[in-house]
Amino acid sequence: MRFQVPQFIEVEDKIFGQLTLKQFIYLAGGGGLSFAIYRVLDSLILSAVPIILIMAFSATLAFYRINNKPFIFVVEAAFKYFFSSKLYIWKKGENIKVEDADQQEAKKYASVMVPKISDSKLKDLTWSLDIKESMYTDKNQK
Repeated sequence: MRFQVPQFIEVEDKIFGQLTLKQFIYLAGGGGLSFAIYRVLDSLILSAVPIILIMAFSATLAFYRINNKPFIFVVEAAFKYFFSSKLYIWKKGENIKVEDADQQEAKKYASVMVPKISDSKLKDLTWSLDIKESMYTDKNQK
């Protein structure tokens, strides 16, 4: 028995002329928002700048692609980056201008002062999954 396999499934259908449904919604939404701003401000001179910005943003959402992905993915990633919690890890770098004797002493001092995270990979995994908790709950919480 032969089956027909669909092809070009990643290409969106053109519904409104040369526009896909998403592109049409972005442009229609930008046009509607621009019209609402024009009606609220009741002056073309006052509303020109917001209208231009809104229409430029809606055209960017509709047509601009970065790395062959729609611009809405960039906007989504920006929102996730700005509004999510961040973990900053500081890694001490070596000072290039330190002389050899001082550098060896610094390494020796660093090896004494920096505690080893853990001996097993299971503890490392639990620590990385539970970042907000203290690594050694018994020792650090007094």
